[in-house]
Amino acid sequence: MLITFKSSATEPITMFEDAAVELLKLMGATGRIPGGLSPEDLPAALARLEAAVEELKAEARQRAAAPPAQKQEQDDDRDADDREPPVAITTRAVPLLDLMRRAVAAKAELVWEGAS
Repeated sequence: MLITFKSSATEPITMFEDAAVELLKLMGATGRIPGGLSPEDLPAALARLEAAVEELKAEARQRAAAPPAQKQEQDDDRDADDREPPVAITTRAVPLLDLMRRAVAAKAELVWEGAS
């Protein structure tokens, strides 16, 4: 299922449900759909999501900087086929973070719902 995030301050964005729910939980929301945040609650949610994304990026940098023996073990855990790596949640967060920043600046709400 697709989830659409909307604010009166900006255009809507749509993403897959699994990524949307993960991002909602990172911002401190329940992950239930539909839902929303008032203009008063949005700055705190934005700060939590920004902090979570930075923490995830730091963890990824640590994994990338792991000694070669550990990297080999991590590589061995991956599937042997040549599939593209999944898009990181930190990358998927970028449009939502932008929407949230614009909504905070405009003192607007944020709502999310299943897309049809």
